[in-house]
Amino acid sequence: MSNSTKRKVWLWVALFGLWTFLGLFMFSQGMAQKLMAQDPHPWWQHLTSWMVGVWLWFLFTPLVLWLGRKFPPDRKPYWRAVLFHLAISLVFPLVDLALESVILRGLHVFPDIMSSFAATLFFLLVIGYHQSILTYWSILGAQCTYGWYRRYEERRQEALRLELRSSQLERQLAEAHLSALKMQLHPHFLFNTLNTIMVLVRQQKGREAEEMLARLSDLLRCVLDDVQAQEVPLSRELEYLQLYLSIEQVRFQDRLRVDIAADPEVLDAALPHMALQPIVENAIRHGIGRSSTAGQIGITACRVNESVEIKIRDDGPGLAAANGTTGGGIGLANTRARLRELYGDAASLKVENAERGGVVATMVLPFRAVLEAHAAHGSAG
Repeated sequence: MSNSTKRKVWLWVALFGLWTFLGLFMFSQGMAQKLMAQDPHPWWQHLTSWMVGVWLWFLFTPLVLWLGRKFPPDRKPYWRAVLFHLAISLVFPLVDLALESVILRGLHVFPDIMSSFAATLFFLLVIGYHQSILTYWSILGAQCTYGWYRRYEERRQEALRLELRSSQLERQLAEAHLSALKMQLHPHFLFNTLNTIMVLVRQQKGREAEEMLARLSDLLRCVLDDVQAQEVPLSRELEYLQLYLSIEQVRFQDRLRVDIAADPEVLDAALPHMALQPIVENAIRHGIGRSSTAGQIGITACRVNESVEIKIRDDGPGLAAANGTTGGGIGLANTRARLRELYGDAASLKVENAERGGVVATMVLPFRAVLEAHAAHGSAG
C-alpha cells in the first residue's frame, strides 16, 4: 500500500471516528432529555436514530467537500459561490432526511411516531432540517478554514524559502566581495616586493636580492596555506607579519627595528587574513622609508572589554595631510572594506598622528575566537 493510499485510509478512519464521536455526544444529550421528559422509548432507539443521522453525514461529507472545491466560496466572485451553496444547503437536508426516514422506518425505530414514511419525514424535518443546514455550512466552513490555513502555510514557507535564498545570495555576494578585496591585496603586496627586489638588482646587491626572494618564497608558501580563509587567528597573522618584516629588514638592514607585544589571551582572536601586513607596509613606507635615520615599528595587541585593539606605531615624520588623517592607499582602503564586510560597525581602522611624533594605526574589532567565528559563518550558511 502506497503512502498516498495509507493517508486516504487514515483520513476516512479519522472522519468516521469524528462523526461517530459527534453522534455519541448528541446521544448523551438526548438521553438526558429522555430522563427529564420520562420518554418511554428504549435507549437503543435514540442511539440508532443519532448514529444513522451522523453516519449518513459521514457518507455525504466527500460530496460536500467536492462541491466546496468545485465552487469555492472564498474565491472571487464570492456572491456566485455563496448563492450556489445557499441553494444546495436548503435542498441537501431534504435528501438527507428522506434517506434517514427510509432507514429508520426499516429499523422500526420510534414506531408510534414514525408510523409511515410521510410521518417520519415530517417528524425529522421538524426536529432536524435547520440542524442539517448548519451541518452543511459547518463542513463547508471547516474546508474553507483548512484551505486558508494551507495557503497561509504555503505563503509562509515560500517567504521563508525566499528569505533563506536572499540570505544565501547576500552571503555569497559578501564572500565574493571579500575574496575580491583579498585578491587585490596579494598582487599589490607582491608587486611592491618585486619592485624592491628589482631595485636591489639594479644596485647590484645580488646577495640581498637573493635573500629577499627566499624570504618572499617562505611568505607566499605560508599565505597560500590559508588562501581560502577569510579569518585567521592573530597568532597566525603575526607569523605572516614576521615573515614580511624579515623581507623588509633585508632592505633596511639596521635602520628597521620591530617590537611586537601581544597579550596571550588575544592570540586566538579572529581577524581578516593579511589584515596587518598593509598597515605595517604603510608604516614602513611612509615612516621609516621617509627618514634617513633608524626607525622603530611597535605592534601591540590587547583585549578591551569585548573587543581586540591592535596598534601599529612608527616614529617617522608623521602624516602630511592637514587634518592629520589619511586613507593610506589601496592597502588600507581594502582593509577597511574587509572589516566593514565582516564586522559592520563593530570594527574600525583609524590612522592618525601620534602624540609623541610618528603615526599610529588603531584597529578595533570584536573579540571572537577563530572556532567561534567559523561556527557563526557555518550557521549563516
